[in-house]
Amino acid sequence: MAGSMRPNQAQRIHDPLKARILVLDNSLTTLVLGTIDNCVIPRGVFDQAKLKASALTGIPTSHMMLSATHTHSAPPLTGLFLNDGETDYLPLLIDQIAKGIVKTYRQLEPAQAGWTKTANPRHVHNRRWHLKPEATYENPFGSDADSVRMNPGYGNPDLKGPAGPTDPDVSILAIARPDGSPLCIYANYSLHYVGGVQGLSADYFGAFASALSLKLKSSGQTRPCIGILSNGASGDINNLNYALQKAPARKALYEQIQFVANDVAHSVMNAMKDIQWHSSLPLRSTEREIPLGVRKAEPHEMDRIHRILKEAQEKDLSRWSQPEIYARESLLLQDFPDQVAAKFQVIQIGDLGIMTLPTETFAEIGLQLKNDSPFGQTMIVELANGYNGYLPTPQQHAWGGYETWRARSSYLERQASIKITDLLSAMAHSLYSSNEQ
Repeated sequence: MAGSMRPNQAQRIHDPLKARILVLDNSLTTLVLGTIDNCVIPRGVFDQAKLKASALTGIPTSHMMLSATHTHSAPPLTGLFLNDGETDYLPLLIDQIAKGIVKTYRQLEPAQAGWTKTANPRHVHNRRWHLKPEATYENPFGSDADSVRMNPGYGNPDLKGPAGPTDPDVSILAIARPDGSPLCIYANYSLHYVGGVQGLSADYFGAFASALSLKLKSSGQTRPCIGILSNGASGDINNLNYALQKAPARKALYEQIQFVANDVAHSVMNAMKDIQWHSSLPLRSTEREIPLGVRKAEPHEMDRIHRILKEAQEKDLSRWSQPEIYARESLLLQDFPDQVAAKFQVIQIGDLGIMTLPTETFAEIGLQLKNDSPFGQTMIVELANGYNGYLPTPQQHAWGGYETWRARSSYLERQASIKITDLLSAMAHSLYSSNEQ
């Protein structure tokens, strides 16, 4: 399974992993929005699935937006830390995603759409905390200069306060049949994942879809509705509240996932009452690539890296320490190009804007993008159309902590967030202004 530094083998399937797909068409433009139950998905996997689907539907790949949910209990699709990609799984995954798009496209039916948002702050907590000036710890690179710590523990006397905000919005794009019965609800929430499972699982993203379906049935809906939950800007957000002085009582496996999923689904159901429906809407999509620098080890660091790895050779991988794991990551990054091309996309559905990033995006970046957006409502979808690791701000890089530590999970240049927010903001304003032309 992906989502851990050391190999973690799944022995069972707790609940199925799915591709959940929505296709919109207004006779001029066709758009595809979809989520895939996986931790992170390399761009090549998305690209191959899109090309397959495009060949069978005629939908341009530039009009397709697919994202990973970020469940930590799915097969790894790319090498991260000590987990290698499950390459035997890739052909099946690519084929199933493409089939999902084609199947959905072939069952288009008349519909109306609307959007709204609500707040649910109960489950989102910033996992990065400032340390008091006198408190230090050694990071995997042998430095004690980090002033921020991820998941620092409950009741930790060394903590000052969270190192960033949260985004409590539950954003909703709803599709209904002409008779008003819901057909698909595409929601978005900025929560990394929940966890607390054994075996393969879609985490709370899959549980949300099931919970929403049950709530609709209990409200009298008899026709099926597909629930989809994408991940917002949640690179530094999780479900653990370290402001508490003691850890909450331990819950049964899957219990917390179900609790969060039910509550978010409840928020969606309540917010749906305020939606204004539209039977005709402009649909647009634009995407751009930019080169971003790759952080690599400096020449003076290489002696330490080689020495650590030489000493680690005799150990079982399950016993590797963080310095050993990060030494290996640093060495692997040496083979990366000096720059990588990262893809960004902005989609318009009426007055709803959707901005996408191929990164685990810090909440403050998502909030800035929403703030600067010209659209009436804006949704941020992370881990979309590829994977380029964590995206902290330059200030967060200066503070340090896990999400900034150089590895295949965090390798973009320190100024990447500035370049990306400038680009996405310009793309959004350009797309929005085309409405008036």
